[in-house]
Amino acid sequence: MPNFVAPEVKKFVTWDYVVFAALFLVSASIGVFFAVKERKKKTSKEFLVGGKQMTCGPIAFSLTSSFMSAVTVLGTPSEVYRYGASFVLFFLSYTLVIIFTAELYLPVFYRSGITSTYEYLELRFNKIVRLAATLIYILQTILYTGIVVYAPSLALNQVTGFDLWGSVSATGIVCTFYCTLGGLKAVVWTDAFQMIVMVAGFVTVLIRGTSLNGGSTKVWEDAHEGSRLNIFDFDVDPLRRHTFWTIVIGGTFTWLGLYGVNQSTIQRCISCKSEKHAKLALYLNLLGLWIVLVCAVFCGLVMYSHYKSCDPWTAAFISAPDQLMPYFVMDIFSSMPGVPGLFVACAFSGTLSTVAASINALATVTFEDLVKKGFPNLPEKMSTWISKGLCILYGVLCTSMAAAASLLGGVVQASLSIHGMCGGPMLGLFTLGIVFPCANWKGALGGLLAGISLAFWAGTGSFIYPAPPTKSIPLQLSTLNCTLANSTKALVTAAPTVAPERPWLADTWYSLSYLYFSAIGCVGCAITGLLISFITGPSKGEDIPPVLIKPVCNPFCFWSKRLKIFLWCGVQHDNLEMDFEKKLPKVAANKTRTDNTFKNNTNKENNHQIRGYNSEENSYTNISRESRL
Repeated sequence: MPNFVAPEVKKFVTWDYVVFAALFLVSASIGVFFAVKERKKKTSKEFLVGGKQMTCGPIAFSLTSSFMSAVTVLGTPSEVYRYGASFVLFFLSYTLVIIFTAELYLPVFYRSGITSTYEYLELRFNKIVRLAATLIYILQTILYTGIVVYAPSLALNQVTGFDLWGSVSATGIVCTFYCTLGGLKAVVWTDAFQMIVMVAGFVTVLIRGTSLNGGSTKVWEDAHEGSRLNIFDFDVDPLRRHTFWTIVIGGTFTWLGLYGVNQSTIQRCISCKSEKHAKLALYLNLLGLWIVLVCAVFCGLVMYSHYKSCDPWTAAFISAPDQLMPYFVMDIFSSMPGVPGLFVACAFSGTLSTVAASINALATVTFEDLVKKGFPNLPEKMSTWISKGLCILYGVLCTSMAAAASLLGGVVQASLSIHGMCGGPMLGLFTLGIVFPCANWKGALGGLLAGISLAFWAGTGSFIYPAPPTKSIPLQLSTLNCTLANSTKALVTAAPTVAPERPWLADTWYSLSYLYFSAIGCVGCAITGLLISFITGPSKGEDIPPVLIKPVCNPFCFWSKRLKIFLWCGVQHDNLEMDFEKKLPKVAANKTRTDNTFKNNTNKENNHQIRGYNSEENSYTNISRESRL
């Protein structure tokens, strides 16, 4: 390969560091503000879920900021630059995900009165299923957070000269600081601020890049000539990396595992003052997802227009595709001190929000699912201090995990692969509980293990035996106008190498698109769980509080009440008013129980209510808990 002379690209200057440092300062200040403001509210509930008094606006900002991390800021433009704008089809996936989350999963979680989503699994199945799901979630989140911390730090280090471990450490310290001090309210409001910074960074890059490359019409023409606008590829081959079907179907399963049943998302939604606010937050968040996605895709097209004749990746000016976006920013803003700092702040806004969300969710899950199970009678003040200690612990763990992230390849594929392998089986598990009343705890546990095994089998195999280049080859990139270096070195022709032998699964099962990992895990979990449940004896619908089940058949059986009741499988939905605008009874496990039973003290004056509803406490209890253990 010929040697090219890399154009001089300036590094960070003083003003860039000032702008970047301001982001960290504001984020930390928000934590201090809420620590001071809420100092008299010392309950763990207030710390972990904001006292359930949040409104839809900041929650919507927080959701968008948390899941549009630096993986999106750096990875998506690079994907579009190399593979084309088909990534924009994720707007369909996001739409389906938000609809399913808001209408299927959220109502069940919100009305259950839970703090941890895995608390639902004990109410619906038993504590063994809850513990297994909790441990898988902790592993998934720590791995993903490591990528989110490491990837932008590495890319920015090699392009801007920003210190690698300095940025990794700063990210971990600041996130841990404001999570520990301010709890969920600090995380949510900091996310809202960081969302604004993220969009501002994208818009600045778009305006400058478009003006330097002849305007939006010229950028569009260049993208068309470079085949970057071939969006709709309806090839049904599941081995193809990105087609219409892999993105819409596979992407929906992947993001539904991330949104519909993920503790980080649901914790924010149930912190809203009402279910209506929670749903509205999700739909407003959808607008945010669309805005960030469109900005990222257009940044990729502008970047292609700028480098269409001299690709810095092919010419080896950078060492990884994920460095394309920061390289582009340092190139076009070389004469504008402080603006590169804004983009770095944009990238790290996504990182800070995601890491903070992860730390807060991990602390909540660990406290609710592990600590309180072992020590049910902890004083409230001690509970709050333990919650803060868990924030510190997970801050250290997530930051340390960044060291392992360098082995996982491109940030977009690596992060979505992890979500697919872990999130897919979890999605299948919650779907079993919410949609299928016949599923029992044995089916749930067996389905979870089967789903995890299938997803990790496919995911690990694809990591060891990458898909053939024909299934994921990037679009053509040119170095025609790159400056050749004056070199006296003779070109050495490498001897042809023999391709290593590949097992027969390598070109089939292991070559599946990474977006299908979640679908494999979800479907495998659901089918296996139902089979085991029927073999071992399905659950009786009348023993399950109806608030734990979503009657998905209702919209399709409006014409026949008899058919509708038949499909309820014995669950007494007709005895419960499901209108979310009215005061709803909530499912709440007895927080101070020391045995393995739930309370069953139905008020005698309210015998018309379904079994297990306590009118004095306005809550449901799982009366069939003992029989299912």
